Amino acid sequence: MTQLEQSIEDTVTPSTGRLAGVRKALRISRAMTVSIGGPPVLAAASAVAPVAALRRWPSRAASPAGRAAAWGATGFLLALPVLYGGLVRPWLQNWGSTASERAAWYPGDDPVGPEPGIKITRAVTVEAPAEEVWPWVAQIGQARGGFYTYDWLENLAGCQIHSADRVHPEWQDVHVGTPIGMAPDFGTDVEAVVPGRALVVRNWGSYVVEPAGEHRSRLIARATQPKGLPALFYALVVELPHAVMERRMLLGIKQRAEAASSTSAAAQPHAA
Repeated sequence: MTQLEQSIEDTVTPSTGRLAGVRKALRISRAMTVSIGGPPVLAAASAVAPVAALRRWPSRAASPAGRAAAWGATGFLLALPVLYGGLVRPWLQNWGSTASERAAWYPGDDPVGPEPGIKITRAVTVEAPAEEVWPWVAQIGQARGGFYTYDWLENLAGCQIHSADRVHPEWQDVHVGTPIGMAPDFGTDVEAVVPGRALVVRNWGSYVVEPAGEHRSRLIARATQPKGLPALFYALVVELPHAVMERRMLLGIKQRAEAASSTSAAAQPHAA
């Protein structure tokens, strides 16, 4: 290395590294704010609503319309915990799944550990054989097949997601340790895999494909959280956005697998 090259490295690299670190932190903060910022804000507002009602803060609005709107918002926030906890949350946690699926053991579950604080089972029927559904599951991840959800929302968070509309052979070889990116600067990896049947994503959950007939299958998502602070944090911060996005993910895989299966079936007689 020449003296000039050494000088450039000594003077530029540290500042460049610090700048890159700041940019990375800002990208992660942006992703977290967009992805999970809403539930804490709603939780805080719901906690303040009883105080606002008791002290009649909405009555301080300057106009009748403002007072009506403020009282309406306060009433909504007062009812929100009951509506969400009693109706919306159970539906989201068990969306599409059967009682037997909710009771079943899947790869990624701990068969000998304590009962989890939160257990989620979501599922959808796919009108395609299991072997035609699995490839869509195998290629999930940022810079891979995406997550088949709301790309515009994930990209608002800076995730740079582009959900695939076809199966990519180069992304089918998944094994323990295969990176599963969530965003350019954040991700996890494959904790376990049962080829053709189950993909366990570390600190995330499991995606299982089970045959339900010759040309039909069930796509099941399972996630658990241990009791205590992890379950509380998940319930207050992560659960709602995760449920919305994962439901869309299951439907996205269903739509793609069914379309590909229909196209393949229609082409077979022609090819023959």
